[in-house]
Amino acid sequence: MYSSKVLDHFHHPRNVGEIPEPTAVVEVTNPACGDLMKLWAVVRDSRIQDIKFKVAGCVPALACGSWLTEAVKGKELSEVVAFQAEDIELALDGLPPASHHASVLAAEVLRRLLDEVAAGSRSGGL
Repeated sequence: MYSSKVLDHFHHPRNVGEIPEPTAVVEVTNPACGDLMKLWAVVRDSRIQDIKFKVAGCVPALACGSWLTEAVKGKELSEVVAFQAEDIELALDGLPPASHHASVLAAEVLRRLLDEVAAGSRSGGL
């Protein structure tokens, strides 16, 4: 059984789509279940100005992606660097044990986004 927050994000996902001219685009796949999450973000002055996502996966994967983008949009990178799968699950009032992979997927795609942004800034791209 899913929490009301999971179902709300599933039925009314936030920030779904693509950004035409993103600062960074990252994608993560869970090899065990095949779920895929992709993020597009615009980062300026170390702040996530805009972020969108697409997911091919289960109900919790969609809910985790929606919650994640809502939680990080407008935030400084330093504010989101510590986000973990457990934080996502807690914010969604929990996930069934068999759905833990969805929060791990969302946390990993955020980590990849932060790595991509950091790499771009080191190369002078951001």
